[in-house]
This record gives sequence, structure tokens and C-alpha cells, in this order.
Amino acid sequence: MLNAINISHEDLIHEMKLSHQIPATIASIVHRKIIESTAETLGIKVEPEELQQAADNFRHTHKLWSANDTWAWLQAHYLSLDEFEASIYINALSLKLAQHLFAEQVEPFFVEHQLDFTQAVLYEVVLDDPDLAMELYYAIQEGEMNFHEMAHQYIQDQELRRTGGYRGTLQRRNLLPELSAAVFAATPPQVMKPIVTAKGAHLILVEEVVQTELNQWLYHQILSDLSLQWLKQQAEHIDVVTELHTDAIDQLPAPSYSSSAAG
Repeated sequence: MLNAINISHEDLIHEMKLSHQIPATIASIVHRKIIESTAETLGIKVEPEELQQAADNFRHTHKLWSANDTWAWLQAHYLSLDEFEASIYINALSLKLAQHLFAEQVEPFFVEHQLDFTQAVLYEVVLDDPDLAMELYYAIQEGEMNFHEMAHQYIQDQELRRTGGYRGTLQRRNLLPELSAAVFAATPPQVMKPIVTAKGAHLILVEEVVQTELNQWLYHQILSDLSLQWLKQQAEHIDVVTELHTDAIDQLPAPSYSSSAAG
């Protein structure tokens, strides 16, 4: 049994390779450099009071209520105070740049895609047998049982059974394409006829359809999505040279971003 393990920088890189995290890490580095370069070109900076507010928000979100909490968190993440401040700065800079580039596009985007943001409150039971699903559907329609009784009887997963098949409040993108059109055309509360997909026969209770408003959370989500899409587009036009020593890397196909390797 091991009593101690020494982990080096080389071990970390090796582990990232084995767990296939290198491409995502490189993409993050590319995005950060694009943000820094674009912000410098546009003259966008994070002022000291903005940086302080961003740091306070971070500590609040991560429940770092005291200096000791903060130092413990930094040690757990192998960050110096300067590195911590750098991470807060780039996050604040990224948000400020996104607001500069896309703030005026958020509301038009929301209006154009409002149907995509509509949410449905669902309960669902997925059965292997489509004929059984249809029998249960008709039993519910005729009042022989209700949906929750059926869910309690036929759901195998214990935790899901306890909630009666509750799936939560979902958007169209959270649902299989075969299900989304029917779900959002339902008149709640409505038990839908079984829909068969590759996963089985879906019996769904649509409890409520919620028309989403452009609140603060959704505003920042759209802003983030627009910014990420822009970053990916910018990255496609950049030649990324990685200095990672891998014997076979020259024989590998290039990732989605343009990349060449030296070593």
C-alpha cells in the first residue's frame, strides 16, 4: 500500500492527456487570449472597484466567508493570490467584453427564439412495451387509475418512482426532438398518448407550460451563449501552435480548431 505519492507538472499533463482533457484546455486558453487581445484593442479594462466587486461575488458564491476560508480554497486549488486575482480579472473582463459586443443583441435574440425558451413541467414514464403503454394510457383516460399511481407502479428506479416520474421544468432543447413538438402543443394538464422513441414508449403528463420572461438569469445566459459562439468563430481563424511533446501527434488529424504541434 502506498504511503505517499509525489505529483509533478509532468504527471498533471500526462493525466490530462489520458483523460482527454487537452483539447478542451487548449480551447479555453485560446478563448482567454482572444478575450484579452480584443479587449486591449477596444480599450476595455476592468477597473479596481469592478474587480473588487467581482471578487466579492465569487467569494459569496463559493461561501468563502472569511480570510481563512479563502486561503483554504486557494490551497485546495493550488492558486497563489496573484493567480486568484488573475482568474477573477479574466472572468470580469470576459463579461465586460460580452456586454460591449452583445448587450444590444440579447433582447432581439430572446424575441426571435422565445419559443425555444418556453418551459414545460413534466412527469414521464418510459416503458419497453408500446402496447402496455397504450393500455395504461387508456386506463388513465377512463379513470381506472391516475398518472401518479401508474408511475409508482411501473417506474423501476427507486428515486424516480418516489417523485412520480417528475422530470422538472424543461425547455425544448432538453427534450428528444420526437417529444418536444407534442409536449409544447399539449393543453395542460394533459396526459399525452405514448410516443415511441429509441429509448422506449414515453407516457408523459404535461402539468404546465410556462412562458419565460427575459429575467436577469436568462439575460446572462443568452449573453454567455452569444459570446461563446463568437469566441468559437474567432478561434476557427487562428493558427494554434501547441508545444506538447507527443511522438505521434504529427500523425493525428487536427482538432476542430486549427492546430499544429511542435516537439
